[in-house]
Amino acid sequence: MVLKAQETMCVPCTSLVMQCMAYRKVRAAHTGSLEREELQASALDLEWDMEKELQDPGLGLDRFQLECVEHRTVGNSNRADPDPDLEPIQPSVSVSPHGRFERLQEDPNYISHFTRAPPKGQRRSSCSLVKYLLAGVGLFILGLLIGHYAHSTDKPTPEPPTDTDLLEELLRDITAEKIQLYRRNISDDNEEARAKHLYQQWTDLGLTDVQLSNYSVLLSLPGPSSSRIVDRASHECFLPSGAQCDPRNHNNNPTADQHFSYAAYSATGSLEAVVVDVQYGGLEDMRRARTTMNVTNQIALLKLGQAPLLYKISFLAEMGFGGVLLYMDPCDSPSDQSLWHKAFGVTLNPGGDPSTPGYPSIVGSYREERPNLTSLLVQPISASLAKRLLNIQSVGLGSPCTPLAMPAASERTKIQLTIGTHSIYKTVNNVCGYLRGKTNPDRYVLVGSRHDSWHKGTAADWRGGSAMMTQIITSVTKQARRGWEPDRTTVFCSWGGSALGNIGSFEWGEENRVVLQSRAVAYVSLHSPVRGTETLRSTASPSLLQLTSDIQKLLSCIRGGNCPGPNVSSLQIPGDVSFFANHLAVPTMEFAFEQTKAEEKSSFLSEALFSAESPETLDPLFKFHETIAKMTAEVILRLVNDPVLPFYPLDIALDVQNKLKDDPLRTPRLLAAAASLRESSAFLQSETMRPANDPKERDPSHVRMLNDVLRDLEKSFLVPQPPPGVYRNLLYSLNGKVPQFSILKYPLDPLKHNAVNKSLSLIINAINSAEKLIRCGLDLFENSPDDTN
Repeated sequence: MVLKAQETMCVPCTSLVMQCMAYRKVRAAHTGSLEREELQASALDLEWDMEKELQDPGLGLDRFQLECVEHRTVGNSNRADPDPDLEPIQPSVSVSPHGRFERLQEDPNYISHFTRAPPKGQRRSSCSLVKYLLAGVGLFILGLLIGHYAHSTDKPTPEPPTDTDLLEELLRDITAEKIQLYRRNISDDNEEARAKHLYQQWTDLGLTDVQLSNYSVLLSLPGPSSSRIVDRASHECFLPSGAQCDPRNHNNNPTADQHFSYAAYSATGSLEAVVVDVQYGGLEDMRRARTTMNVTNQIALLKLGQAPLLYKISFLAEMGFGGVLLYMDPCDSPSDQSLWHKAFGVTLNPGGDPSTPGYPSIVGSYREERPNLTSLLVQPISASLAKRLLNIQSVGLGSPCTPLAMPAASERTKIQLTIGTHSIYKTVNNVCGYLRGKTNPDRYVLVGSRHDSWHKGTAADWRGGSAMMTQIITSVTKQARRGWEPDRTTVFCSWGGSALGNIGSFEWGEENRVVLQSRAVAYVSLHSPVRGTETLRSTASPSLLQLTSDIQKLLSCIRGGNCPGPNVSSLQIPGDVSFFANHLAVPTMEFAFEQTKAEEKSSFLSEALFSAESPETLDPLFKFHETIAKMTAEVILRLVNDPVLPFYPLDIALDVQNKLKDDPLRTPRLLAAAASLRESSAFLQSETMRPANDPKERDPSHVRMLNDVLRDLEKSFLVPQPPPGVYRNLLYSLNGKVPQFSILKYPLDPLKHNAVNKSLSLIINAINSAEKLIRCGLDLFENSPDDTN
């Protein structure tokens, strides 16, 4: 298995090395004409920040002495493995707004050990300098003549607006009133009608090639009768909310609220068994339960939180349980919410159409018979019903809150659990429209929202994001009509089937996988941007942490007073971002206002789907919506306009080190690999290696290749088979307070003694693969081997 994982890790690097060779040939072809080369160099402004941010004496990078020596060979191009005795670095993760290189100043005593020689382009011979000087004088004289002629015949044309002016106009056009108007005009019909409405609206706004795609997929829906729990001792019948069954309802026809509470893709049927308290379903909780009784075919009473739901469900099935009752402990809920009598919904679908796993659900596709994705009967219930099943007589709701737990001397309750969900094939619809780029039209910045809700849910949980998306489209197409031409193409998409497992985004991604693997640059999410008002949370992959932090600092203070520091992390979050982070491994980001505690045990409460509050209740003035829309618009503008993508490889290296520094499972070899990755990343991102130092390095093909290296760096951290519910991309954490590699905390086979060793092998392979890509980026700064001048 380790060998297979290692081969998988090397695929991105091998692809990049081949691209490096191809681009070297392109660059060698440019050496035939000096004038053409210089004109190309001046045509592209890389806009690299030229402040001396790397002047920190402890960094050591400014001590590179660039000498003009002919025929000097490149030192350390095949550098040996790092010294195993290298002291591991303990970096801080503070984020600075002062520029992309500020992170290098975190450790005042940090000394770089990277000994790679400067690029060949900075070691020109005196003969080459004379040639460039003569060519420059000739071009200068030619420019004077052309300028004089142009001045005498034509009037000067006005300069296009700068990026700063463009950003100001874009943000000024996004207002709370406009978002509120768009929100009110959104249709509340069925999912197909909403998609057609968005299709027509986006076409009218000026997006090109707007496409409406549909897929026939397997959906799990509530059955004709609601699920029920019967206490075998008292013969009382309860609904998932805790209310007693209505004896007058002989057919047990569910109400809208009862339809809302179910587990999509659960097994169906009836099971009579004893209820076993397993708390959060941790390894120790499971062992404790198994030592007290035989848990085979029993029913686990499980709290949400602390670990991914799919991981815990898989663990319970492996231990032999027959059913699971899910609930949320009131001590884990936000302070202003009472969940005692609230039932909720969950999905057990990791993503996409279950009948076509790994390939798109299009006409002619083979379909597997998978009406349920687990052998367990799974049903969410309210906290009040959980309290009754645990035989708790009273519980304290003061401070501190008392978590629900079965008393030691209490007798276990025997129940009959009946679940009647059914599966049916239905159509989900996606809408995607394009704003074409000029310089790199085949590089896509993806922006996604959704137009669906949980079964029988209200439109409140998706309308806000859809209205923001439409407002952003309105603003950017307005600038395009005024003459603005983005560098890259923006693809705006609205997904269907998101609530049942991100089905629309997965199917579209699987259908276009080959194109997206080579063209997708980043994914910006508007999945559920306003679900509270207390905390502004920014989630981004490590490549985009710096950009996300800078934008949040500038635009998040909407209520006056002292603004808090940026709340930015690389947390695993639910939503349509899953496919793009897990299967394409492109950098992703999302801004959202929420209302949750920042504790570890509540980090997975978002897996529960409650009936959402109306935006008018949460944000009556739509100021929070305006803030999210403006921050998202600025991210999009930077991603489509910056000549060099605003991705920072050093942030990835720092993130790796921070995940390892306090982990008891770390090894010296792993720490040395992480330190070496930091060395290489720091040198690539340093002032010495800035392409602006050498005009020849500003060739468009070179910049394009450099951007591909920056974009593909996260692909090195994909693992082939992660544990259930855990991202394939190792750069995403499960807990913001304690950064840690998820596969070390939740190994694939937790009951096997070698599970941790397998996880460590996957991590070190990922780090080594990432460093190979970094070195490929460093090689881009070398001149063509054919250049002997």
